[in-house]
Amino acid sequence: MKNENFEIKNPEGLYDPKPHGYSHIATVNSNSKMVFISGQGGSNMDGVLSDDFKVQVNIVFENIEIALKSEGLLWSDVVKLTTLVVDYDLSKHEILIAVSQKIWPDLKFPVNTLIPVTRLALDGMQIEIDVTAVGR
Repeated sequence: MKNENFEIKNPEGLYDPKPHGYSHIATVNSNSKMVFISGQGGSNMDGVLSDDFKVQVNIVFENIEIALKSEGLLWSDVVKLTTLVVDYDLSKHEILIAVSQKIWPDLKFPVNTLIPVTRLALDGMQIEIDVTAVGR
């Protein structure tokens, strides 16, 4: 379902970012409800972090979905991600793209800033993503 409170754009003159799982611009209408979700890590409520990056990525997105649903929001309401990845490389990039393509099969990806980092808050934490979403 399309959220009329914002628009995702990739203007001519900029390269096509869709193969990398993000968009260049998200424009939000001023009367919209904005929801900010703090950085979600790759552990469930048990606090256990897998050594497997892909497992952590899947848990991060599960956690974000729980937060979105708690506000009555869907993945289609997400306008901005900030993604922090420890020891970032091409294989991790491909995992993130594959997950993004499953979540946004219409390729209307949110804006995303990916930042390689040397470590995160907890030992063994390999990824953290914060989210901005716009309510209907």
